[in-house]
Amino acid sequence: MGGMGRIENPATTFFAKICRLQQHLSAGEHQQDLFQDQPLMFVSPLSQPPCHSLVELIQLCGGSVCRSIRQAGLCIGQYKGKKPEETKCLSEQWILAAVMLGTAPAYLLSWGVWRLLSTVLPARLYHRVDDHIYTVYQSMVLFFFEHYTGVEIVIYGDIPKKKENVVYLSNHQSTADWIIADMLATRQNALGHVRYVLKDGLKWLPLYGWYFSQHGGIYVKRSAKFNEKIMRRKLLSQAELGTPMYLVIFPEGTRYNPEFKGVISDSQAFAAKEGLAVLKHILTPRMKASYVAIQSMKDHLDAVYDITVAYEGTMTAGGQRCAAPSMPEFLCKECPRVHIYFERVDMREIPPEPGFFRRWLHERFEVKDKLMTTFYESDEPGKKCRFPGEGRVSPLSLTKTLPSLLDSMAVDWLGFGYAAAVVLGGFMGYKRKGSLASLIAGLFFGTISAYGAFKVSTDPHDIWTSLAASGALALVMGLRYKNSGKLMPAGIMTGLSLLMVVRLLIF
Repeated sequence: MGGMGRIENPATTFFAKICRLQQHLSAGEHQQDLFQDQPLMFVSPLSQPPCHSLVELIQLCGGSVCRSIRQAGLCIGQYKGKKPEETKCLSEQWILAAVMLGTAPAYLLSWGVWRLLSTVLPARLYHRVDDHIYTVYQSMVLFFFEHYTGVEIVIYGDIPKKKENVVYLSNHQSTADWIIADMLATRQNALGHVRYVLKDGLKWLPLYGWYFSQHGGIYVKRSAKFNEKIMRRKLLSQAELGTPMYLVIFPEGTRYNPEFKGVISDSQAFAAKEGLAVLKHILTPRMKASYVAIQSMKDHLDAVYDITVAYEGTMTAGGQRCAAPSMPEFLCKECPRVHIYFERVDMREIPPEPGFFRRWLHERFEVKDKLMTTFYESDEPGKKCRFPGEGRVSPLSLTKTLPSLLDSMAVDWLGFGYAAAVVLGGFMGYKRKGSLASLIAGLFFGTISAYGAFKVSTDPHDIWTSLAASGALALVMGLRYKNSGKLMPAGIMTGLSLLMVVRLLIF
Protein backbone atom coordinates (compact mmCIF):
# COMPACT_ATOMS: atom_id res chain seq x y z
CA MET A 1 0.00 0.00 0.00
CA GLY A 2 3.04 2.26 0.32
CA GLY A 3 2.96 3.31 -3.33
CA MET A 4 -0.64 4.35 -3.24
CA GLY A 5 -1.88 7.84 -2.51
CA ARG A 6 -3.80 8.63 0.64
CA ILE A 7 -7.24 7.07 0.59
CA GLU A 8 -10.07 9.45 1.44
CA ASN A 9 -12.48 8.24 4.09
CA PRO A 10 -15.82 7.84 2.28
CA ALA A 11 -17.70 8.36 5.55
CA THR A 12 -16.50 11.97 5.69
CA THR A 13 -17.69 12.66 2.16
CA PHE A 14 -21.00 11.05 3.03
CA PHE A 15 -21.68 13.34 5.98
CA ALA A 16 -20.56 16.38 4.02
CA LYS A 17 -23.11 15.52 1.33
CA ILE A 18 -25.81 15.07 3.95
CA CYS A 19 -25.09 18.49 5.46
CA ARG A 20 -25.02 20.07 2.01
CA LEU A 21 -28.28 18.39 1.03
CA GLN A 22 -29.92 19.58 4.22
CA GLN A 23 -28.85 23.17 3.53
CA HIS A 24 -30.13 23.18 -0.03
CA LEU A 25 -33.46 21.48 0.67
CA SER A 26 -34.37 23.57 3.67
CA ALA A 27 -33.36 26.89 2.07
CA GLY A 28 -31.52 27.89 5.21
CA GLU A 29 -34.36 27.26 7.66
CA HIS A 30 -32.87 24.06 9.05
CA GLN A 31 -29.17 24.65 8.43
CA GLN A 32 -26.73 22.68 10.55
CA ASP A 33 -25.33 24.83 13.37
CA LEU A 34 -23.49 22.04 15.13
CA PHE A 35 -20.13 23.87 15.30
CA GLN A 36 -21.47 27.42 15.22
CA ASP A 37 -20.48 28.19 18.82
CA GLN A 38 -17.06 26.50 18.63
CA PRO A 39 -13.86 28.58 18.41
CA LEU A 40 -11.89 28.93 15.21
CA MET A 41 -10.59 25.58 14.01
CA PHE A 42 -7.34 24.72 12.30
CA VAL A 43 -7.22 21.39 10.44
CA SER A 44 -3.82 19.74 10.32
CA PRO A 45 -2.42 19.00 6.85
CA LEU A 46 -1.61 15.53 8.23
CA SER A 47 -5.21 14.80 9.16
CA GLN A 48 -6.86 11.58 8.10
CA PRO A 49 -9.47 11.97 6.55
CA PRO A 50 -7.78 14.53 4.29
CA CYS A 51 -7.66 18.17 5.32
CA HIS A 52 -9.92 19.48 2.54
CA SER A 53 -12.67 16.98 3.41
CA LEU A 54 -12.68 17.92 7.09
CA VAL A 55 -12.65 21.64 6.27
CA GLU A 56 -15.71 21.23 4.04
CA LEU A 57 -17.47 19.18 6.68
CA ILE A 58 -16.80 21.70 9.46
CA GLN A 59 -17.94 24.64 7.35
CA LEU A 60 -21.11 22.89 6.24
CA CYS A 61 -21.92 22.29 9.92
CA GLY A 62 -21.62 25.97 10.79
CA GLY A 63 -18.00 26.00 11.98
CA SER A 64 -15.23 28.46 11.08
CA VAL A 65 -11.83 27.33 9.82
CA CYS A 66 -8.63 29.37 9.76
CA ARG A 67 -5.43 28.80 7.78
CA SER A 68 -2.98 29.56 10.60
CA ILE A 69 -2.79 27.64 13.85
CA ARG A 70 -1.89 30.89 15.62
CA GLN A 71 -5.47 32.09 15.19
CA ALA A 72 -7.11 28.79 16.16
CA GLY A 73 -8.76 27.78 19.38
CA LEU A 74 -8.95 24.16 18.28
CA CYS A 75 -6.51 22.07 16.27
CA ILE A 76 -8.02 19.07 14.52
CA GLY A 77 -5.59 16.18 13.97
CA GLN A 78 -1.90 15.75 14.75
CA TYR A 79 0.29 18.81 14.36
CA LYS A 80 4.10 18.53 14.65
CA GLY A 81 4.94 22.24 14.70
CA LYS A 82 4.66 24.79 17.49
CA LYS A 83 1.22 25.89 18.56
CA PRO A 84 -0.14 28.40 21.09
CA GLU A 85 -0.55 27.02 24.60
CA GLU A 86 -4.26 27.90 24.66
CA THR A 87 -4.98 25.95 21.47
CA LYS A 88 -6.55 22.57 22.26
CA CYS A 89 -5.95 19.54 20.07
CA LEU A 90 -8.72 17.11 19.17
CA SER A 91 -8.77 13.92 17.15
CA GLU A 92 -10.38 13.87 13.69
CA GLN A 93 -12.77 11.30 15.10
CA TRP A 94 -14.24 14.00 17.33
CA ILE A 95 -15.54 15.78 14.24
CA LEU A 96 -16.97 12.61 12.71
CA ALA A 97 -18.59 11.48 15.96
CA ALA A 98 -20.10 14.92 16.56
CA VAL A 99 -21.70 14.93 13.12
CA MET A 100 -22.96 11.33 13.37
CA LEU A 101 -24.53 11.82 16.79
CA GLY A 102 -25.43 15.47 16.33
CA THR A 103 -29.17 14.94 16.00
CA ALA A 104 -29.56 12.04 18.43
CA PRO A 105 -29.51 14.18 21.61
CA ALA A 106 -32.31 16.35 20.26
CA TYR A 107 -34.61 13.39 19.80
CA LEU A 108 -33.57 11.79 23.07
CA LEU A 109 -34.23 15.07 24.88
CA SER A 110 -37.69 15.21 23.31
CA TRP A 111 -38.28 11.68 24.48
CA GLY A 112 -36.81 12.40 27.93
CA VAL A 113 -39.22 15.28 28.56
CA TRP A 114 -42.11 13.11 27.43
CA ARG A 115 -40.93 10.24 29.65
CA LEU A 116 -40.89 12.57 32.66
CA LEU A 117 -44.34 13.92 31.93
CA SER A 118 -45.80 10.49 31.29
CA THR A 119 -44.80 8.92 34.61
CA VAL A 120 -48.27 9.57 36.01
CA LEU A 121 -50.11 8.97 32.76
CA PRO A 122 -51.46 5.68 31.36
CA ALA A 123 -48.69 3.49 29.91
CA ARG A 124 -50.65 3.16 26.65
CA LEU A 125 -50.39 6.91 26.09
CA TYR A 126 -46.64 6.85 26.77
CA HIS A 127 -46.05 4.07 24.25
CA ARG A 128 -48.16 5.81 21.61
CA VAL A 129 -46.15 9.05 21.71
CA ASP A 130 -42.86 7.19 22.20
CA ASP A 131 -43.56 5.15 19.07
CA HIS A 132 -44.18 8.39 17.16
CA ILE A 133 -40.86 9.92 18.35
CA TYR A 134 -39.05 6.72 17.37
CA THR A 135 -40.68 6.78 13.93
CA VAL A 136 -39.54 10.34 13.29
CA TYR A 137 -35.93 9.61 14.23
CA GLN A 138 -35.66 6.27 12.44
CA SER A 139 -37.22 7.77 9.31
CA MET A 140 -34.30 10.18 9.19
CA VAL A 141 -31.89 7.25 9.60
CA LEU A 142 -33.62 5.42 6.74
CA PHE A 143 -33.16 8.46 4.51
CA PHE A 144 -29.41 7.97 4.88
CA PHE A 145 -29.42 4.21 4.43
CA GLU A 146 -31.94 3.93 1.63
CA HIS A 147 -32.37 7.19 -0.30
CA TYR A 148 -28.84 8.54 -0.02
CA THR A 149 -27.16 5.21 -0.79
CA GLY A 150 -29.57 4.44 -3.62
CA VAL A 151 -29.60 0.77 -2.58
CA GLU A 152 -32.23 -1.41 -4.24
CA ILE A 153 -34.39 -3.48 -1.92
CA VAL A 154 -35.53 -6.68 -3.64
CA ILE A 155 -38.27 -8.57 -1.80
CA TYR A 156 -39.29 -12.17 -2.44
CA GLY A 157 -42.72 -12.88 -1.01
CA ASP A 158 -45.69 -10.72 -0.08
CA ILE A 159 -45.41 -8.37 2.90
CA PRO A 160 -48.84 -7.79 4.52
CA LYS A 161 -50.05 -4.27 3.95
CA LYS A 162 -51.64 -3.93 7.37
CA LYS A 163 -49.74 -3.67 10.64
CA GLU A 164 -49.36 -6.84 12.67
CA ASN A 165 -47.94 -7.83 16.03
CA VAL A 166 -45.02 -10.06 15.09
CA VAL A 167 -41.72 -11.62 16.07
CA TYR A 168 -39.13 -11.05 13.32
CA LEU A 169 -36.59 -13.89 12.99
CA SER A 170 -33.65 -13.29 10.66
CA ASN A 171 -30.17 -14.52 9.85
CA HIS A 172 -27.43 -12.23 11.13
CA GLN A 173 -24.27 -11.22 9.25
CA SER A 174 -23.85 -7.44 9.56
CA THR A 175 -24.52 -4.46 11.79
CA ALA A 176 -26.69 -3.24 8.92
CA ASP A 177 -29.14 -6.10 9.63
CA TRP A 178 -30.83 -3.87 12.21
CA ILE A 179 -31.59 -1.33 9.49
CA ILE A 180 -33.07 -4.02 7.24
CA ALA A 181 -35.70 -4.69 9.91
CA ASP A 182 -36.56 -0.97 9.88
CA MET A 183 -36.79 -1.02 6.09
CA LEU A 184 -39.40 -3.77 6.18
CA ALA A 185 -41.31 -2.25 9.09
CA THR A 186 -41.64 1.15 7.46
CA ARG A 187 -43.24 -0.50 4.42
CA GLN A 188 -46.06 -1.59 6.75
CA ASN A 189 -46.18 1.80 8.52
CA ALA A 190 -44.99 -0.03 11.65
CA LEU A 191 -41.59 1.62 12.13
CA GLY A 192 -42.43 2.90 15.61
CA HIS A 193 -43.33 -0.62 16.74
CA VAL A 194 -39.84 -2.03 16.13
CA ARG A 195 -38.22 -3.32 19.33
CA TYR A 196 -35.06 -5.38 19.59
CA VAL A 197 -33.69 -8.29 21.56
CA LEU A 198 -30.09 -7.17 22.11
CA LYS A 199 -26.88 -8.52 23.60
CA ASP A 200 -26.54 -7.43 27.21
CA GLY A 201 -23.32 -5.50 26.58
CA LEU A 202 -25.12 -3.03 24.29
CA LYS A 203 -27.05 -1.55 27.22
CA TRP A 204 -23.94 0.53 27.95
CA LEU A 205 -24.09 2.14 24.51
CA PRO A 206 -24.07 5.94 25.02
CA LEU A 207 -27.43 7.65 24.48
CA TYR A 208 -29.09 4.64 22.91
CA GLY A 209 -28.52 1.91 25.49
CA TRP A 210 -31.07 3.01 28.07
CA TYR A 211 -33.49 4.36 25.49
CA PHE A 212 -33.80 1.03 23.65
CA SER A 213 -34.84 -0.60 26.92
CA GLN A 214 -37.43 2.11 27.58
CA HIS A 215 -38.75 1.69 24.05
CA GLY A 216 -39.47 -1.97 24.77
CA GLY A 217 -36.18 -3.59 23.83
CA ILE A 218 -34.77 -6.45 25.89
CA TYR A 219 -31.15 -7.12 26.80
CA VAL A 220 -30.22 -10.77 27.18
CA LYS A 221 -27.12 -12.68 28.23
CA ARG A 222 -25.93 -15.75 26.41
CA SER A 223 -26.16 -19.42 27.30
CA ALA A 224 -26.24 -20.24 31.01
CA LYS A 225 -26.51 -16.57 32.03
CA PHE A 226 -29.74 -16.09 30.06
CA ASN A 227 -32.45 -14.82 32.46
CA GLU A 228 -35.74 -16.16 31.16
CA LYS A 229 -37.84 -14.66 33.98
CA ILE A 230 -36.82 -11.07 33.29
CA MET A 231 -37.49 -11.39 29.57
CA ARG A 232 -40.82 -13.13 30.09
CA ARG A 233 -41.96 -10.56 32.67
CA LYS A 234 -41.23 -7.61 30.40
CA LEU A 235 -42.89 -9.16 27.36
CA LEU A 236 -45.98 -10.18 29.34
CA SER A 237 -46.38 -6.65 30.70
CA GLN A 238 -46.20 -5.20 27.20
CA ALA A 239 -48.65 -7.76 25.84
CA GLU A 240 -51.11 -6.99 28.65
CA LEU A 241 -50.92 -3.29 27.75
CA GLY A 242 -51.61 -4.11 24.11
CA THR A 243 -48.30 -2.56 23.04
CA PRO A 244 -47.83 -2.84 19.25
CA MET A 245 -45.03 -5.31 18.70
CA TYR A 246 -42.46 -5.81 15.94
CA LEU A 247 -39.86 -7.70 17.98
CA VAL A 248 -36.59 -8.28 16.10
CA ILE A 249 -34.53 -11.34 17.08
CA PHE A 250 -31.40 -12.80 15.50
CA PRO A 251 -31.40 -16.39 16.83
CA GLU A 252 -27.81 -17.08 15.76
CA GLY A 253 -26.69 -14.86 18.63
CA THR A 254 -23.68 -13.49 16.72
CA ARG A 255 -22.89 -12.43 13.18
CA TYR A 256 -21.90 -14.94 10.49
CA ASN A 257 -18.60 -13.90 8.94
CA PRO A 258 -16.86 -16.32 6.54
CA GLU A 259 -13.51 -15.02 7.79
CA PHE A 260 -14.24 -16.25 11.33
CA LYS A 261 -13.54 -19.93 10.70
CA GLY A 262 -13.43 -20.81 14.38
CA VAL A 263 -16.93 -19.47 15.09
CA ILE A 264 -18.34 -21.36 12.10
CA SER A 265 -16.63 -24.64 12.99
CA ASP A 266 -17.79 -24.42 16.63
CA SER A 267 -21.34 -23.82 15.47
CA GLN A 268 -21.21 -26.78 13.10
CA ALA A 269 -19.69 -29.04 15.76
CA PHE A 270 -22.47 -28.14 18.20
CA ALA A 271 -25.14 -28.97 15.59
CA ALA A 272 -23.52 -32.33 14.86
CA LYS A 273 -23.30 -33.13 18.57
CA GLU A 274 -26.99 -32.36 19.05
CA GLY A 275 -28.04 -34.43 16.05
CA LEU A 276 -29.06 -31.37 14.03
CA ALA A 277 -28.35 -30.64 10.39
CA VAL A 278 -24.99 -28.90 9.90
CA LEU A 279 -25.39 -25.50 8.25
CA LYS A 280 -22.88 -23.93 5.85
CA HIS A 281 -23.89 -20.29 5.30
CA ILE A 282 -25.82 -19.83 8.56
CA LEU A 283 -24.86 -20.39 12.20
CA THR A 284 -26.80 -22.86 14.34
CA PRO A 285 -29.71 -20.90 15.89
CA ARG A 286 -30.15 -20.59 19.64
CA MET A 287 -33.74 -21.16 20.68
CA LYS A 288 -34.16 -19.59 24.15
CA ALA A 289 -34.93 -15.95 23.32
CA SER A 290 -37.13 -16.86 20.36
CA TYR A 291 -39.05 -19.46 22.36
CA VAL A 292 -39.63 -17.19 25.37
CA ALA A 293 -40.73 -14.30 23.14
CA ILE A 294 -43.20 -16.34 21.11
CA GLN A 295 -44.67 -18.24 24.05
CA SER A 296 -44.94 -15.16 26.30
CA MET A 297 -46.89 -13.22 23.70
CA LYS A 298 -48.67 -16.03 21.85
CA ASP A 299 -52.09 -14.49 22.48
CA HIS A 300 -50.85 -11.04 21.45
CA LEU A 301 -48.97 -11.99 18.27
CA ASP A 302 -50.47 -12.37 14.81
CA ALA A 303 -47.53 -14.12 13.16
CA VAL A 304 -43.82 -14.75 12.97
CA TYR A 305 -41.92 -13.18 10.09
CA ASP A 306 -39.19 -15.52 8.84
CA ILE A 307 -36.63 -13.31 7.07
CA THR A 308 -33.55 -14.27 5.07
CA VAL A 309 -31.23 -11.44 3.99
CA ALA A 310 -28.38 -11.50 1.47
CA TYR A 311 -26.21 -8.54 0.46
CA GLU A 312 -25.19 -8.30 -3.17
CA GLY A 313 -21.53 -7.52 -3.82
CA THR A 314 -20.25 -9.91 -1.14
CA MET A 315 -18.36 -12.31 -3.39
CA THR A 316 -14.68 -12.29 -4.28
CA ALA A 317 -13.43 -12.38 -7.87
CA GLY A 318 -12.88 -16.11 -7.34
CA GLY A 319 -16.54 -16.66 -6.44
CA GLN A 320 -16.04 -17.06 -2.68
CA ARG A 321 -18.36 -15.48 -0.14
CA CYS A 322 -16.85 -12.57 1.79
CA ALA A 323 -17.98 -10.50 4.76
CA ALA A 324 -21.23 -8.54 4.54
CA PRO A 325 -20.91 -4.73 4.58
CA SER A 326 -20.82 -2.98 7.95
CA MET A 327 -22.96 0.09 8.57
CA PRO A 328 -20.25 2.55 7.44
CA GLU A 329 -19.54 0.47 4.34
CA PHE A 330 -23.25 0.28 3.58
CA LEU A 331 -23.50 4.06 3.86
CA CYS A 332 -20.56 4.40 1.50
CA LYS A 333 -22.58 2.62 -1.22
CA GLU A 334 -20.63 -0.64 -1.14
CA CYS A 335 -23.86 -2.65 -1.38
CA PRO A 336 -25.85 -2.03 -4.58
CA ARG A 337 -28.73 -4.37 -3.74
CA VAL A 338 -30.23 -6.17 -0.73
CA HIS A 339 -32.23 -9.36 -1.29
CA ILE A 340 -34.88 -10.17 1.33
CA TYR A 341 -36.77 -13.46 1.36
CA PHE A 342 -39.97 -12.96 3.34
CA GLU A 343 -42.23 -15.66 4.72
CA ARG A 344 -45.13 -15.18 7.10
CA VAL A 345 -45.68 -18.03 9.57
CA ASP A 346 -49.06 -18.26 11.27
CA MET A 347 -48.96 -18.71 15.05
CA ARG A 348 -50.88 -21.98 14.78
CA GLU A 349 -47.98 -23.54 12.89
CA ILE A 350 -45.47 -23.01 15.72
CA PRO A 351 -45.13 -25.90 18.20
CA PRO A 352 -45.50 -24.87 21.88
CA GLU A 353 -43.38 -27.67 23.39
CA PRO A 354 -39.67 -26.69 23.77
CA GLY A 355 -38.19 -29.78 22.12
CA PHE A 356 -40.43 -29.54 19.08
CA PHE A 357 -39.91 -25.77 18.91
CA ARG A 358 -36.15 -26.28 18.80
CA ARG A 359 -36.52 -28.69 15.91
CA TRP A 360 -38.95 -26.33 14.13
CA LEU A 361 -36.56 -23.36 14.49
CA HIS A 362 -33.61 -25.34 13.19
CA GLU A 363 -35.64 -26.51 10.20
CA ARG A 364 -36.46 -22.88 9.40
CA PHE A 365 -32.74 -22.13 9.43
CA GLU A 366 -32.04 -25.13 7.21
CA VAL A 367 -34.29 -23.44 4.64
CA LYS A 368 -32.34 -20.21 5.09
CA ASP A 369 -29.09 -22.10 4.56
CA LYS A 370 -30.39 -23.57 1.30
CA LEU A 371 -31.45 -20.11 0.14
CA MET A 372 -28.02 -18.68 0.93
CA THR A 373 -26.30 -21.64 -0.74
CA THR A 374 -28.28 -20.99 -3.91
CA PHE A 375 -27.43 -17.28 -3.69
CA TYR A 376 -23.68 -17.87 -3.42
CA GLU A 377 -23.02 -21.22 -5.07
CA SER A 378 -25.58 -21.86 -7.80
CA ASP A 379 -24.04 -23.16 -11.04
CA GLU A 380 -26.76 -21.48 -13.09
CA PRO A 381 -25.94 -17.81 -13.82
CA GLY A 382 -29.62 -16.85 -13.66
CA LYS A 383 -29.95 -18.19 -10.12
CA LYS A 384 -26.74 -16.87 -8.61
CA CYS A 385 -26.89 -13.72 -6.48
CA ARG A 386 -30.64 -13.97 -6.12
CA PHE A 387 -33.18 -16.04 -4.25
CA PRO A 388 -35.58 -18.51 -5.91
CA GLY A 389 -38.91 -17.14 -7.05
CA GLU A 390 -39.98 -13.72 -8.19
CA GLY A 391 -38.15 -10.82 -6.65
CA ARG A 392 -39.65 -7.34 -6.83
CA VAL A 393 -37.78 -4.09 -6.34
CA SER A 394 -39.53 -2.22 -3.51
CA PRO A 395 -38.77 1.53 -3.65
CA LEU A 396 -39.49 3.64 -0.57
CA SER A 397 -41.33 6.91 -1.04
CA LEU A 398 -39.23 9.97 -0.26
CA THR A 399 -42.16 11.44 1.67
CA LYS A 400 -41.60 8.79 4.37
CA THR A 401 -38.09 9.96 5.20
CA LEU A 402 -37.36 13.46 3.88
CA PRO A 403 -39.56 15.44 6.35
CA SER A 404 -37.72 13.84 9.27
CA LEU A 405 -34.35 14.74 7.74
CA LEU A 406 -35.30 18.39 7.25
CA ASP A 407 -36.66 18.74 10.76
CA SER A 408 -33.90 16.81 12.49
CA MET A 409 -32.29 19.92 13.99
CA ALA A 410 -35.46 21.99 14.56
CA VAL A 411 -36.26 20.94 18.12
CA ASP A 412 -38.47 23.39 20.01
CA TRP A 413 -36.21 23.72 23.06
CA LEU A 414 -38.14 26.66 24.48
CA GLY A 415 -41.40 24.75 24.15
CA PHE A 416 -40.03 21.73 26.01
CA GLY A 417 -38.53 24.00 28.67
CA TYR A 418 -41.87 25.70 29.14
CA ALA A 419 -43.60 22.33 29.49
CA ALA A 420 -41.09 21.25 32.14
CA ALA A 421 -41.64 24.55 34.02
CA VAL A 422 -45.41 23.99 34.02
CA VAL A 423 -45.02 20.48 35.44
CA LEU A 424 -42.54 21.73 38.03
CA GLY A 425 -44.98 24.45 39.08
CA GLY A 426 -47.71 21.86 39.60
CA PHE A 427 -45.43 19.69 41.75
CA MET A 428 -44.37 22.71 43.82
CA GLY A 429 -47.99 23.64 44.46
CA TYR A 430 -48.75 20.11 45.58
CA LYS A 431 -45.66 19.84 47.79
CA ARG A 432 -46.08 23.20 49.53
CA LYS A 433 -49.83 23.33 50.02
CA GLY A 434 -50.95 19.76 49.32
CA SER A 435 -53.00 21.08 46.38
CA LEU A 436 -54.01 18.10 44.27
CA ALA A 437 -55.64 20.51 41.81
CA SER A 438 -52.25 22.17 41.19
CA LEU A 439 -50.62 18.80 40.54
CA ILE A 440 -53.33 17.69 38.11
CA ALA A 441 -53.33 21.05 36.31
CA GLY A 442 -49.52 21.04 36.05
CA LEU A 443 -49.42 17.55 34.62
CA PHE A 444 -52.30 18.22 32.23
CA PHE A 445 -51.04 21.52 30.81
CA GLY A 446 -47.42 20.29 30.90
CA THR A 447 -48.28 17.20 28.88
CA ILE A 448 -50.24 19.21 26.32
CA SER A 449 -47.39 21.73 26.09
CA ALA A 450 -44.79 18.99 25.61
CA TYR A 451 -46.86 17.41 22.87
CA GLY A 452 -47.25 20.84 21.27
CA ALA A 453 -43.48 21.38 21.44
CA PHE A 454 -42.96 18.02 19.78
CA LYS A 455 -45.37 19.00 16.97
CA VAL A 456 -43.54 22.31 16.48
CA SER A 457 -40.27 20.36 16.35
CA THR A 458 -41.55 18.19 13.51
CA ASP A 459 -43.36 21.06 11.75
CA PRO A 460 -42.45 24.66 12.73
CA HIS A 461 -45.81 25.88 11.40
CA ASP A 462 -47.88 23.52 13.55
CA ILE A 463 -48.16 25.87 16.54
CA TRP A 464 -51.80 25.39 17.44
CA THR A 465 -51.46 22.82 20.22
CA SER A 466 -48.75 24.87 21.93
CA LEU A 467 -50.72 28.07 21.38
CA ALA A 468 -53.88 26.60 22.89
CA ALA A 469 -52.04 25.26 25.95
CA SER A 470 -50.06 28.44 26.69
CA GLY A 471 -53.06 30.68 25.91
CA ALA A 472 -55.40 28.75 28.20
CA LEU A 473 -52.80 28.68 31.00
CA ALA A 474 -52.16 32.43 30.60
CA LEU A 475 -55.90 33.05 31.05
CA VAL A 476 -56.30 30.73 34.05
CA MET A 477 -53.18 31.89 35.87
CA GLY A 478 -53.86 35.52 34.93
CA LEU A 479 -57.25 35.40 36.66
CA ARG A 480 -55.67 33.74 39.68
CA TYR A 481 -52.98 36.42 39.83
CA LYS A 482 -55.62 39.14 39.60
CA ASN A 483 -57.52 37.69 42.54
CA SER A 484 -54.53 36.80 44.76
CA GLY A 485 -51.91 39.30 43.72
CA LYS A 486 -49.23 36.70 44.44
CA LEU A 487 -46.21 36.58 42.18
CA MET A 488 -45.53 32.90 42.93
CA PRO A 489 -46.68 30.90 41.12
CA ALA A 490 -49.59 32.70 39.45
CA GLY A 491 -47.72 35.83 38.35
CA ILE A 492 -44.67 34.03 37.00
CA MET A 493 -46.70 31.39 35.13
CA THR A 494 -48.89 34.12 33.64
CA GLY A 495 -45.78 35.94 32.40
CA LEU A 496 -44.19 32.78 30.99
CA SER A 497 -47.40 31.77 29.25
CA LEU A 498 -47.88 35.21 27.70
CA LEU A 499 -44.29 35.16 26.45
CA MET A 500 -44.95 31.76 24.87
CA VAL A 501 -48.06 33.11 23.14
CA VAL A 502 -46.17 36.11 21.76
CA ARG A 503 -43.24 33.96 20.68
CA LEU A 504 -45.49 31.48 18.83
CA LEU A 505 -47.45 34.22 17.05
CA ILE A 506 -44.52 36.44 16.08
CA PHE A 507 -41.55 34.13 15.59
